[in-house]
Amino acid sequence: MKLDIPFVTIITPSFNSEKYISLTIESIIKQTYENWKLIIIDDFSKDNSVNVIKSYILEDDRIQLIQNPSNRGAAFSRNVGLSESKSDYIAFLDSDDLWEKDKLKKQLFFMKDNNFSFSFTGYSIVNDLGEFKGKTVDTKQKGSFSYKDMLAKKATLGCSTVMLSKKSFKGLLNMPLLRTGQDYAFWLKLLKNTNQKAHILPIALTQYRINPDSISRNKLKKAKRQWTIYRNNENLSFVKSLYYFCFYTFRAIFRTS
Repeated sequence: MKLDIPFVTIITPSFNSEKYISLTIESIIKQTYENWKLIIIDDFSKDNSVNVIKSYILEDDRIQLIQNPSNRGAAFSRNVGLSESKSDYIAFLDSDDLWEKDKLKKQLFFMKDNNFSFSFTGYSIVNDLGEFKGKTVDTKQKGSFSYKDMLAKKATLGCSTVMLSKKSFKGLLNMPLLRTGQDYAFWLKLLKNTNQKAHILPIALTQYRINPDSISRNKLKKAKRQWTIYRNNENLSFVKSLYYFCFYTFRAIFRTS
């Protein structure tokens, strides 16, 4: 580990990711910022994911594999990575997403130059084959976002774009154990319990893959999940939940890049 520049831990949960995990790992290896460690948490995969990951470990000692003894879900897996992290900064990358080669460098120095503890970037949408679909998200946003802003989903805040400074969130670095939406509930938790805001670097530095098998693609299910987080996780009243849900619905229908 180099001591003169910040060290970044990248947390990647993996489940049956044989099809994409090589590309994901390679997008990290190609980063222009090299002081990182990648922790991949395999969630009891049944395909060849683990062997693929191990082949990269043989070539790069910055990569670590942790294997769950049973299938526990993405939130549990990310929490394993969070507890294992010993670095200054934490970044997240899902096992089917990709980073542009200067993602870590640009985002890290964006945070350091402005003394930010929580940042996220824009991202582009690609299909199952990695082809750009002509849409970017969070690239026309500006400034920073509070807890109330995020309740109204004024920014999408893709998980694979987020970077955190650990020292600002001591005692809070564990995701709610939800099947879906755990990352959104986590951002709310961090913002609600600190004076921090989420700061946008409005450049598409991540490629978010729209996977036909994704459990988060159904819009009705996503809306139900949003409502559940308002009511059960944030303990908002029915009226407040409805207020923020209206903002969420409007943005879901009319959101632009």
